[in-house]
This record gives sequence, C-alpha cells and structure tokens, in this order.
Amino acid sequence: MTFDHQGDAFHHLAECLKALDRGFEGLPDFSPRVDANAIRSTLLETADRLRENRPYHHPLYIGQMLKPPHPVARAAYALAMCLNPNNHALDGGLATSAMEKEAVAGIARMFGLEPHLGHLCGGGTMANFEALWVGRELRPGRAIAASAQAHYTHSRLSAVLGVPFVKVAVDASGRMDVDALKSALGSGAIGTVVVTLGTTAAGAVDPLDRVLALRSRHDFRVHVDAAYGGYFALLGNLGPAARDAFGCIGEADSIVIDPHKHGLQPYGCGCVLFRDPTVGRFYKHDSPYTYFSSSELHLGEISLECSRAGASAAALWATMRMLPPVPGGAFAAGLESCRDAALSLYRALDADARFAPLFRPELDIVVWAVRAASARESSERARRLFEAAEGLNLHLALATFPRAMCEAARPVETWDADEIVCLRACAMKPEHREWMPEILERLDRAAKD
Repeated sequence: MTFDHQGDAFHHLAECLKALDRGFEGLPDFSPRVDANAIRSTLLETADRLRENRPYHHPLYIGQMLKPPHPVARAAYALAMCLNPNNHALDGGLATSAMEKEAVAGIARMFGLEPHLGHLCGGGTMANFEALWVGRELRPGRAIAASAQAHYTHSRLSAVLGVPFVKVAVDASGRMDVDALKSALGSGAIGTVVVTLGTTAAGAVDPLDRVLALRSRHDFRVHVDAAYGGYFALLGNLGPAARDAFGCIGEADSIVIDPHKHGLQPYGCGCVLFRDPTVGRFYKHDSPYTYFSSSELHLGEISLECSRAGASAAALWATMRMLPPVPGGAFAAGLESCRDAALSLYRALDADARFAPLFRPELDIVVWAVRAASARESSERARRLFEAAEGLNLHLALATFPRAMCEAARPVETWDADEIVCLRACAMKPEHREWMPEILERLDRAAKD
C-alpha cells in the first residue's frame, strides 16, 4: 500500500468537500487568509519527520497493537475536520453528536446490550475510568479486582478513585483464576470485578461466564475490559472457552471497547457502555452556556470528558455504514483473517525446535520464547532475535512473562530467573494472513543470524 492510494478514499475528498459546501450555500463567501507556499513547505517538513517512524501501516509490522485506520475513516475524519465539531454539546456538534449516538447504539447491539447508556471517549483508559467511577459510586468504599494480566491502568485508576485494588492470580494461559477470585470475594470487600476479554500482553480471554455465575452468591459489579478484544464477539472461529466468554458479554454491568484498535479508527476513539441507563444520574450537572440549544440529551451530560472531537464520531459512523459490525459481514471476515494469521504463526512456531510458543492464541496475539539452556539465556536470545528481525524489516515486539505462564511450554532447562523475555506478534491486519509466508521466511533468516 502506498500513501497516495488509500483505497481511492482521498481522491473523493474534493467531491465530498463540494457536497459539504452546498449545505452552507446561504452564507456570504468567506475564504480564510492562508499562505499556500508556507503550508506546502511545512507539510513536506512534517512528512520528512514522520518517516522516522517504523512502518506501522505495512504487514511486515506485526509488533505492537497498531492497526491502520480504514481509508474511509481517514477521509471522513478529514472531511469533518473542515468544521471541527465538538461533541460536548449539541450546539457545537449537532450532526456528529447524532452520528455518535447512532454508532454507539450499533456497538451496543453488537453485544446485545439493549437498552444501554454510552458514548465515545478519548480511549480505553478514560472509558475504563468512567466505568470504575460509576462502580465506586454504586459500591462506595469497596475494592476493584482485576487479574494479574489485566491492563496496568486498572490499578492506577483505582488509586485515582481512592479505592483499594485487588490483584487476582492467573492460570498458565494468563486468564483470571476463578478459584482465586472466589477466595478474594469471600471477604465481601470487592465491589467491582474487571474481566478482561483480550489481555494486551498475550490476548488471553478471562472466563466471563464463570465470573458472572458468582454474582448469585456475592454482591459485585462486573466490568468487561474489551478495549482490545471486543470486536471478536462477531467471530465464528473462536475456541470454545473464548466463545463462551464473548457469548455472555451482554450480561456485564459495563463494557469498554476501543474502535481505534480493531474498529479501524484513528486514535483516539474509545467507547464505554452501561447496561443500566439510570447510571446517567451520576453524571448529572448543568452547563447553561453550552446546553442551551436543545432539550435533547447533550453527550457532555453523560461523559466525564468535556470537549471531544466530533470528527472521531464521523469517522466511526462512516466506517460502520460501509462495514457494519455484524456476524458474517465483511468487517467480521477481516477479523477472522487476523485470527487465521495468528493461528498460522502459532502452528509454524510450534513445529520449529528453536521456539516455544507459550500457548495457542485465543484472539490474534502470539507470544513465544526462544529455547535455551537457561531463562536468562532465553531472554537474551529473544532480544537478539528482535534486533535481527528489525534489520530485515520484520518488526516484532518484546514482552516479559512470569515463569508460571512459561513453564508448560518447556522453553528452558534451568530456571535462573523468575521470568522470560518473549517475542510477541499482534496479527491485527487482515493482510497478515497472506503475508505470513514472508513473515516466517524473514523470522527464519533472523534466527539464523
């Protein structure tokens, strides 16, 4: 893919800008004073600086969770930025507020969450913060619990909210240990349990169905952090355990998903959803100088954030119009390609005596250790392989995992450390499936260096 050919989306911008102009034909002509030459030279300088990045857009980048936005999302974002709407209040983002409500309703339907209360936000951190804040208001003074492999922000957000945080042990696959959770719940001190459907380190899926079953004996809220994994609810090629977990996601009290991960959106675009719309009472406030244009719901009335880019809503709305998030659709097929790519990589690594994949991927993240005599040597080999692969334009990632998650793969003979630095690949681009032979060939060459 070259940047001057984004699925022809940007080639349509001139026509779309004229269509946008027609909506304001009653206004007198107005042209802002700009220096076209200065704009050109500044943008060329910007392009020079941006080349210092790694090739996040290319299939040979399979390292961190960086998925290119869909061309229609980029173009819709650029189109909306001509107006630069603000979705805090209807007066500042009339059309894009409606687009946001429609897009969020579409995401809620994907989870079977009807009715619901929800909105977009800057990303998963802010979305999780709002869900945990509501949990604190409903269970004041009680702790938040999450697995040892949950995102690090949950412990930080708990500290910001002034509530205790309980770390729950994980099993050998990085999933929350339900027996350990049962033991922690016995004290009655936990008010919210965070269930991660797709950990960011290894793509592990916590057993949501088993956690939900505990609510009949213990009083706690279930918050699902599906910032990374949420869209996998659409897939038909998940394993049984992941399928069971995603199958009951609509029973959670709150859900977070990041359209800027698998939803093909530019950063930052997160989304928080609540099963009970009445939690909107905790957001209640008045802002007479912004909420004056309509008695309808202003998104700022159900959000902790104030100013938010309406362009994010326009981009998401346009993408969902073109690629509806429904089972069996083109959007879901793209995600299935990502999972197929991850499984293909896993099978190749599992058949290679040099590598020890920690476990079969549940979504599209694969982690593996490099076999060695000792844990320290394995970590050093992983670092060297990471650098050698980068020299061949194959971009992987490194991640450290505890011995308990590595032992079953038998990567080493001697444990002289309690953890191993492993290699990690996020097969987040649909193109990764067809590029897997090239990826494996370069990985083989890097391992021989």
